[in-house]
Amino acid sequence: MNSSRPYLVRALYEWIVDNDCTPHMLVNSEFPAVQVPQGFASDGQIVLNVSPSAVRHLHMDNEAVSFEGRFGGVPHTLFVPIGAILGIYARENGQGMVFDLESPLEDDETIEGEDGDDVPPPDAEPPRPSGRPSLKVVK
Repeated sequence: MNSSRPYLVRALYEWIVDNDCTPHMLVNSEFPAVQVPQGFASDGQIVLNVSPSAVRHLHMDNEAVSFEGRFGGVPHTLFVPIGAILGIYARENGQGMVFDLESPLEDDETIEGEDGDDVPPPDAEPPRPSGRPSLKVVK
């Protein structure tokens, strides 16, 4: 089955906007292929305001979220693979969802052995942090 993450991100985004709140996305800025202004990231993460009034040309599909936004008055084109999204929530009340860390490899990718048997990929995923996930309010 396909990952449920892109469907949940789109649904939560719509729900947050429909309730007149400001959707924020927590993004792993070190995930492969992420294009965000690095000067604004902290501890490998960045919080993005993705409200309709803050971004232009927002496009969400099963692969990535892309849009144009301004940082410090300078326009940037952002590209966030779905696996890099760590959470989406409403700024006003914190309601939303936090996701597990996702490996840059697709779940269904395997390395084929020389004899044709499927061999699972080597463990390249870093150890999961212990404790509860936390979000910071950024103003």
